[in-house]
Formats: sequence, C-alpha cells, structure tokens
Amino acid sequence: MTADVPHSSTASRATDRPGDTSPFALGLLLRRAHWRAAAVMAEAFRPLGIELRHFAVLLVLVDRGPTVQRDLAAATGSDKAGIMRVVDDLERKGLAVRKTVPGDRRVRAVEITPQGLELFDAAHVAAEPLAERLVAELGPGEPEQLANLLTRFAHPADGES
Repeated sequence: MTADVPHSSTASRATDRPGDTSPFALGLLLRRAHWRAAAVMAEAFRPLGIELRHFAVLLVLVDRGPTVQRDLAAATGSDKAGIMRVVDDLERKGLAVRKTVPGDRRVRAVEITPQGLELFDAAHVAAEPLAERLVAELGPGEPEQLANLLTRFAHPADGES
C-alpha cells in the first residue's frame, strides 16, 4: 500500500545539519539544542544525586506550591506512572512528601521539603558555570537574545501551543 504523497525530486530532506532548509529544520534544531542543554544540566545535577526529571518536578513545586500528581504529570510532560516513580524517588531522598488533600482522601498533593528547597538552590549554584559554558560560543548580548526569542516561541502571545 502506498500513500498519496506528492513526490518531488527537489524536496528538501531533513538532515539535522546546519543550513538544512527542510520544513523540519527548526524542530530538529530545537531538538539538538535541547539535547545539548539537557546534557549540561545533567552534569550539574549528577553530584547532587538527582536527574533532570527530578528537577523538573521540584521546579513545579517551587513555582506552584503543593501540587497534585495529575497536575505534576501535565506540567512536566510525564505520564501517570512516570510521575509516580519520580515522586517516589523524591520522597526516598527526603526532597518531597505526599500529603492528603482536604476533602478528598484519595488525592495526594506533593510538597517540596526544606531539604528539597536546599537542593533546588544548590542546583542553581552548580549549574551557573555550566550554563555559561553552554553559551560561550555566542557573542555579547546573544544569550539574552536567544532566551528572548525562545521565550516568545515557547509562549506565544495569543496562547497557541
């Protein structure tokens, strides 16, 4: 079975190389940038005994306060089983606790502990020199420009996602 897809010998093929003009180029470039940034962040987190997935949950808890697991999953792009494993890890490490939600004994909210908050702050300190290395190839003002463009891209003014 073949799909009715127009075939053009002049169509640009995605290559994931600089200068790629395919319609997938921006997405591929963002994926590569994410991998690079994630590797740098993982390097910062390693001595602290956490991973990016743990930090993502701590970030939500610092931002929102106690949060039910369902909302943590949505905020971090995780699934229910994945978020449960991460919260289990954070509880085992003493970085977060589950507490019952008043009015619904079945629902648990996750809350960051004082130890979790200390680790969150330590992660920022550890990441600073690595973050500088991440943008070392950029010129003066370009790291701020990149952050501004990515912010506008990730959070469009009209609320599109």
